[in-house]
Order: sequence, then C-alpha cells, then structure tokens
Amino acid sequence: MIFIRYENWKSYLKFYPITCLFLLINIVMFLILTFSGGSTDPYTLIDFGATVNVDPYKSELWRYLTAIFLHNGFSHLLFNSFALLIFTPPLERLLGWWRYALLYLLGGALGSVLAVAISSPSALTEGATVSVGASGAIYAVYGAFLYIAVLQRSSMDEGSRKTLYALLLMGLISSFAIPNVDYMAHIGGMIAGFFIYGLIIRLFKRNRR
Repeated sequence: MIFIRYENWKSYLKFYPITCLFLLINIVMFLILTFSGGSTDPYTLIDFGATVNVDPYKSELWRYLTAIFLHNGFSHLLFNSFALLIFTPPLERLLGWWRYALLYLLGGALGSVLAVAISSPSALTEGATVSVGASGAIYAVYGAFLYIAVLQRSSMDEGSRKTLYALLLMGLISSFAIPNVDYMAHIGGMIAGFFIYGLIIRLFKRNRR
C-alpha cells in the first residue's frame, strides 16, 4: 500500500524534500496572511496572489502559481496539508524531485486557469470569485496516480488502486456538495496531472535502480 506512511520524520525529510518544502511554504504563507489582515479576508488574499475571475486580476498570470500556496482559514490549510503529507510522497519518489515539482506546480496552475476561465463573469460584480488553495495541485498528483492505476497497472498494487478510486470518488462528491469549494480547480488539476504525467514519463525518462 503506497498511501500508508511508514517513515519517521528524519526519513520523511530525506525521501520527500519537495513535499516538505511545499508544506513549509503553505504554513509560512498562512502565518503571513494571518498577521497581514487575516487568511479569510478576500482583499488580503488578493494582495498576496489569489486568483480572481475578473479583470485585471485574471490576466495576471503569476496569480495562477501563487494561489497554490495560500489558504482560506486554518481548516482549509489543515485538510490540504494532510493530503499533501500522506498521499503525494509516493509520486516524489517515483518521478524524482524536479519532475514531481513540475507536475505539482504546472498541474495546480492549469487547474486554476480552467476554473477562472469557466467561472469568469463579464464584469466586476458580486459574482466575482476569489480562489486559493493547494487542492488543484494535489488533484494533479491524484491525476498522475490515476494514470498509473489505469495505464501502468503493474506499478500499483490492488489495495492502493482501490484506495485511490475511493479517494477520488469522495473528493469529487465533496467538491460539489460542500459550499464555496472550487470544484473546477479540482477537476482541472486532476485532468492536467493525468496528461502531464504521461508527457513527463515520455519526455524525461528517469534511470532507476
């Protein structure tokens, strides 16, 4: 079962340095938001790089990356941190640190791009949406695991495959059932991760022992 963490903290830091770095950035940015107006304040989130589905913000491409490291409230940070700590590490070991980082960042950014593109109103109104969170990037990792489960079945054990399917099913249901969840970022991230993984294993082959 690849989704059970057996490592102690020393081994975890050694084997998954990029996952630890992403987690650290999330926590640091949450603290900065908290002491700069509040992590739930939309104007503070916008100032620090949230995506917004209206101009001029939606044309600022840097936001699609920075929004991955911002969170709206402690519970949002806690939920995504748990997913990041438990479910993403196997992909870092499989791909290597820079391929994993590329998939995580690019998948998360593309998920945000899709969410903004689909939800954009024609003008600045109360319908404008401010969006933040690592969920799109985490779902990009899930998308990569889905590729492995479907197209590289020998690389994933049956228990891990069933866990992944259950995780995706519950995640997608909750994305639609829970209010104020950017479900398009989740779906977009998962789709992006699926195809980015397929490209990475073809374009950047890794030598394994």
